[in-house]
Amino acid sequence: MDFAAFLGTARRGGLPPVVLVHGADAQFVDDALGAATAGLFPDPSLLSLGREVLDARELTAADVVRSAMTLPLMTAARLVAVRHVQDLKPSPVMTDYLANPNPSTRLLLLADESLDASRDRKRHWLLDAAPRAGIVAPPVRREGALADWLRQRASAEGLQVSGEAAKLLVEWVGEDTAALLNETRKAALAGASASRTIGVKEVTAVVGEHRMAGVFDLTRAIERGEVGAALRLLDRLLATEKPMYLHTVLTSEVRLTWRVKELLARGQSVEQIARTLGRPSWVIAGRQAAAATPAETLARKLRRCWDVERRLKSGGEPHAELAALVVELASEGAGTSVAQRR
Repeated sequence: MDFAAFLGTARRGGLPPVVLVHGADAQFVDDALGAATAGLFPDPSLLSLGREVLDARELTAADVVRSAMTLPLMTAARLVAVRHVQDLKPSPVMTDYLANPNPSTRLLLLADESLDASRDRKRHWLLDAAPRAGIVAPPVRREGALADWLRQRASAEGLQVSGEAAKLLVEWVGEDTAALLNETRKAALAGASASRTIGVKEVTAVVGEHRMAGVFDLTRAIERGEVGAALRLLDRLLATEKPMYLHTVLTSEVRLTWRVKELLARGQSVEQIARTLGRPSWVIAGRQAAAATPAETLARKLRRCWDVERRLKSGGEPHAELAALVVELASEGAGTSVAQRR
């Protein structure tokens, strides 16, 4: 089931007894729970009677099944939502339930990471145990479409975000959809307009270029190969920024440089690349020098970023992991610089 079909079905209250939603997108998971809740309980006063939200990190599969088998009280059906199901261990009890679920319960299994097979792990057992028709993966967004998604998602909350403001938010905040939406809501509060329109002025007032100054200095130090300066800047940034945010910025810089290199090799102009990637032309122009980095070097950097991401999500010590990444990127020279801002 694709995400759009899931949302439509959920909002109509027509979910099947078991749905498994997985993907490394916190906002995607939250939206799935919100749609299921709104569809089953249009009267919010029934939530306390009909909905139960569990955390798989604190429960066993048997606990989940026990809750799912509970009959509804004063509601047509129960919604049992289980977050972080990627942590559930294989269980015959759960497998048996998924094959023959309670028809009066909607069991919504939520994983805030992909359960598909990857370089570092096997395919998660839930993908084979859950009904195929009830498995929902995150929507695939074309490159450069994150700003469009943000405008559409904000519109659902009555917020009108200009195209330039959306692009600026993506540039400054990164690809974390939950963080993007949160900063958009803050920008709406900062605006004085009764229409709740968000432009560049509101975004700048809330996010502010001052937040990006340290990140810009870090990526510039990496570009110049200034390892000592880059490590000092990293220490300073970690005092106020989340490690995964900094990791996302560094990874995004490498990925953007890679794509610019590919498109330049195909003969595209700076303006064409800007349209393809959904970035301002001044950002692309600033990447031309970095795009001269050999493809093998960029590939090695990107693999290293992925490795650090896995380590951070597996409980690695953030400062040590990011410091090691910064040293390697800086030692390699150019390739992760941020374009000069207007």
